[in-house]
Amino acid sequence: MHPALLPDTPENRRLAEWVAPPDWKNPVPARKYHLVVLGGGTAGLICAIGAAGLGARVALVESGLLGGDCLNVGCVPSKALLRSARGVASVRGAPDVGIDLPGPPVPDFPRVMQRLRALRASIAPHDSASRYQGLGVDVFLGRGRFLSPRELVVDPQPGAGPQVRLSFHRAVIATGGRPHIPNLPGLAAAKPLTNETVFSLETLPPRLAVMGAGPVGCELAQALARLGSRVTLVANHSQVLPREPSDAARLVEASLRRDGIDLRLGVVPLRVEPARIDPLPGNPTWPTAGAAAIRGHTLIVAGGAGEERIDCDQILIAAGRVPNVEGLGLEEAGVASELHRGVLVDDFLRTANRRIYAAGDVCSPQRFTHAADAMARIVIRNALFWGRQRFSRLVIPWCTYTSPEVAGVGLTAEAARRAGVAIDTYRHELSQTDRAVLDGATEGYFEVHVRRGTDQIVGGTVVGEHAGEWLTPLTTALTTGRGLRTLSGVITPYPTVSAAWGRLGDACNRARLTPSVARLLRGWLRLWG
Repeated sequence: MHPALLPDTPENRRLAEWVAPPDWKNPVPARKYHLVVLGGGTAGLICAIGAAGLGARVALVESGLLGGDCLNVGCVPSKALLRSARGVASVRGAPDVGIDLPGPPVPDFPRVMQRLRALRASIAPHDSASRYQGLGVDVFLGRGRFLSPRELVVDPQPGAGPQVRLSFHRAVIATGGRPHIPNLPGLAAAKPLTNETVFSLETLPPRLAVMGAGPVGCELAQALARLGSRVTLVANHSQVLPREPSDAARLVEASLRRDGIDLRLGVVPLRVEPARIDPLPGNPTWPTAGAAAIRGHTLIVAGGAGEERIDCDQILIAAGRVPNVEGLGLEEAGVASELHRGVLVDDFLRTANRRIYAAGDVCSPQRFTHAADAMARIVIRNALFWGRQRFSRLVIPWCTYTSPEVAGVGLTAEAARRAGVAIDTYRHELSQTDRAVLDGATEGYFEVHVRRGTDQIVGGTVVGEHAGEWLTPLTTALTTGRGLRTLSGVITPYPTVSAAWGRLGDACNRARLTPSVARLLRGWLRLWG
């Protein structure tokens, strides 16, 4: 059974009814499809529903759960978990806004997880087999693999019907990815958690070691620490969120430490051993008196001071992702792939077989749900309507949903330096924004990079409690080619944090006020007497 469907609860049974109905019967296939979609995650679903809505004959093949990672083990459950954790943090901070409480908050982890599963099941109908069937998509539940450059076979899930062959004019591979599990001695025996299994927890691990300080590792480490776990975060980088600017990473690091997380940065995991703890005399916890007992695990890492030992009850792996390319018959289809890069595509998202396209995590360096959505729209245009849409022209923002959040779009200052792009940088601290001061949330900043001597935006970063929401004006300006000075003319309600964009636009205008222009203006005013 897929981990997302565990434990066996009413909420998870409802989820299964939508995304993996056990009584599903595959349809009789059409003679030939305009588009066959292999994979029912975000990219595959958008391809299928978009093409069917335009009148194409579409088949959708999914071997696991419709909705893919985002619905089942990614964005949806993780943000539900983060909301509960943020609630705990808000209650703990109540005295800071003049509210005294009788005691500290007491998280109820089983209730948190029940809420998570109920919300996930409530969203699942959007991605359900019955919905897509009703919209004209032939949904096949089973494992698909190519037999030739123009045909694939579906081995059905139990009870779904016979094996069938699907012929196509065009196909798209959208099989997504899975967690990368490091080849670490003793790790497999410890049965580590990943994003695919962590949301199946029924009890909170008292001590948790998290391997990986990227977005997934930081988000889950902070959430579970706030809910009461004693978390140690381990990474071989010198900072958390290594792809983000160091200023942003430092703010997140400070927040993680305030939440009680033990950060072990710049260390290399070596091995995992069973943790042996001698029983205390008379302690009923240990059934075998007088003998050592095994409880939990010890993660051994190498740091600057030599080997360090981290005792924990469970280990969570958040060390990147691997594209799902195995068992798809790619060679038979004439599609090239690599282990870590996935399916190889050109800028039009075509594979080496020009009849077959790919979209989403299986081929993209930017493994975000919204990137998969945008890529699917390119595939529909290019595969079915002779479009010439290019992936490289997409402006794709990103956000890490820690507290504070870190959101960005375009180039960072370091990326601009590597690309040889000379920039001017404008920055506005949240501590200078009235709404942030009133909310007591002054930790963060707005930062925009423009080409030197102009107001042409090349990228920017926002750090703050709702940075992902605040980023949209910058993304819009970058997408439409508007300059930073345009934002100074946008009126925002007062007081709002988004007013910071206008302040940055004003700063850019002031920078353009050259000494000669300033003298001219002063001279004009002197004429008034």
